Amino acid sequence: MKIAVLPGDGIGPEVTAEAVAVLESLALPGLTLFSGDVGGAAYHRHGVPLPDETLEVARVADAILFGAVGDPACDALERHLRPEQAILGLRKHLGLFANLRPARVFAGLEHLSPLRTDIAGGLDLLIVRELTGDVYFGAKGQRVTDDGEREGWDAMSYAEHEVRRIAHVAFRAAAVSGQPLTSVDKANVLETSQLWRDVVIEVAAEYPGVTLDHMYVDNAAMQVVSHPDRFGVVLTGNLFGDILSDLASAAVGSIGLLPSASLGERQTAHGTYGLYEPIHGSAPDIAGQGKANPMATILSAAMMLRHSFGREDDAVRIEAAVARTLADGILGGDLGGSHGTAAIGAAVRERL
Repeated sequence: MKIAVLPGDGIGPEVTAEAVAVLESLALPGLTLFSGDVGGAAYHRHGVPLPDETLEVARVADAILFGAVGDPACDALERHLRPEQAILGLRKHLGLFANLRPARVFAGLEHLSPLRTDIAGGLDLLIVRELTGDVYFGAKGQRVTDDGEREGWDAMSYAEHEVRRIAHVAFRAAAVSGQPLTSVDKANVLETSQLWRDVVIEVAAEYPGVTLDHMYVDNAAMQVVSHPDRFGVVLTGNLFGDILSDLASAAVGSIGLLPSASLGERQTAHGTYGLYEPIHGSAPDIAGQGKANPMATILSAAMMLRHSFGREDDAVRIEAAVARTLADGILGGDLGGSHGTAAIGAAVRERL
């Protein structure tokens, strides 16, 4: 079990250390940890946000545990040198096309959600977002029209194979969980979405046990905040997934509780190669103060055990320990509590 640990910037090293401690407490067979610099830390040490040696460490590992990147001291750098380019570079070089982002309101924390407590309690979904295509990666530019006006343009497109491979990821997730699958698009106005819908329907024939429905993205946004309990697994493209996953995250009440996985096509001995990270940023304002909530990174480690190492029992143990810790009132500042990073990590390990 070879894991590349890339802590990054700000609170990244603090929260990553707690997740590593949880992994080590499980006495996993053959666990080997590698480390590398990414983001602002890498720029200050190597002159680039993603050094070749870090990329090589990531390539030889079975999975990556990633902290966070972002350093105000790097804000004035040219774009290709900024810390955020590290995560984009890893996705590109390692072919990480499938983003899995669960959003769940834990029992007893419904009051932290901006939604009504009776609605928030029904929020427990998984968004499967295509990560390397769509309008973000299409041709783009600015031009001057015939009447002299500046005009910006971006091309949205998906190839059939791109839709097919992400659809399989979502259908497999729905099949394992026994939940329905909702495919989100805008097929009433976008040809890209019409192709998306057509291919998803074709893939659905291979998963007769999964219930599939389709929803336009504007309606999906309304349903996430009004009837979240109608969703199980949500499949969508890069642009819509970016927006919906952030919307669902906000509805949970704290980004300090939300993990994520970015998976590729490469298979490990027991699962799928992937990068696992909390959805929060580097939070430089509290870095080094021991105030950061490590729960999202610990839950990301659980996702890693599930998807890259096939250790479902250990993943469930970690998730149960996190839930018990929260239920026992061990809360960080983001949840209205006063417990620090190390105390929260220790509490999770105790409950394992």
